[in-house]
Amino acid sequence: MIRNSKPLVVTAGEPAGIGPELCLAIAAQQGSPDFIVVSDVHLMRERAQQLDIGIQINCLASGEPDVWQPSSGALDVLDVPFPAAVECGKPDPANARALLEGLRLAVHGCRNGGFSALVTAPLAKYVISDAGIPFTGHTEFLAEICAVRLPVMLLVAGDMRVALATTHMPLRDVPDALTATGLRDVITILIAGLKSCFGIDAPEILVCGLNPHAGDSGHLGHEDGDVIAPIVREFRESGANIRGPIPADTAFTPAAGHHDAILAMYHDQGLPVLKYAGFGHAVNVTLGLPFVRTSVDHGTAFDLAGTGTADTGSLLAAMDLAKKIAGRS
Repeated sequence: MIRNSKPLVVTAGEPAGIGPELCLAIAAQQGSPDFIVVSDVHLMRERAQQLDIGIQINCLASGEPDVWQPSSGALDVLDVPFPAAVECGKPDPANARALLEGLRLAVHGCRNGGFSALVTAPLAKYVISDAGIPFTGHTEFLAEICAVRLPVMLLVAGDMRVALATTHMPLRDVPDALTATGLRDVITILIAGLKSCFGIDAPEILVCGLNPHAGDSGHLGHEDGDVIAPIVREFRESGANIRGPIPADTAFTPAAGHHDAILAMYHDQGLPVLKYAGFGHAVNVTLGLPFVRTSVDHGTAFDLAGTGTADTGSLLAAMDLAKKIAGRS
């Protein structure tokens, strides 16, 4: 689906959450949207009517040709019907397979050149898991269907960038998941992504330690000295501008000095700081995929669904960043 500039494709996410109304609100603001939404077209029309959002919604069938002829003043929706009725705030696992099918369609459009980038509104992981489908998150699912061995999550809020060495796993599993091979691969992808996506020719990276005080010379854990430090040294010897392991309580302070990105060892080591600094306009970027993918920094907000009060800031930021990154490729 192309026009003079290829559109973004936005998956509206969990239908009982705020994703559909965020897409509608942004489309109404734009007037003539420059993006396509993947969702159930009937749901989108119902939610627009419920919230009195004045935007015409056109239905695109999934089998249509890959040439997008935009409809002036209308939002085009690539229709993936949900089998179960949708009620705001009450997710239904019966719709899980349709949600994942919508993601597959969006990925196919990105990989065949129809879309410039993928932007994802939030899903509720547990709802999909409750449908009997193993699911730990968008990042891992997209990597699986693209046969990518190692995706890297990079969260961006202004000039602050935080990447994760491990993603969605129990905290007790993190130390065993931190291997020399894995860290080497993550850092390689992170350096390449900072160059290609953000135009940073010689990125400077701070690597957090895993344990308090980066292990305190082995008294608080051996992973920092035995696993993390040798990999950092290996990259430094190859010419990379990288430092660590640095205690996480220092890495996020001015005392750490200049850097282009911080590599945190696990999800809740890095994300709380970034979200505190930029919640509402932070963006999740997945590095290592064969296309550009960004996402919001928040969840489904079931308590806000259908109220029309959800903030569009993070989805707008995700769309803007996706356009900028896609423009570099």
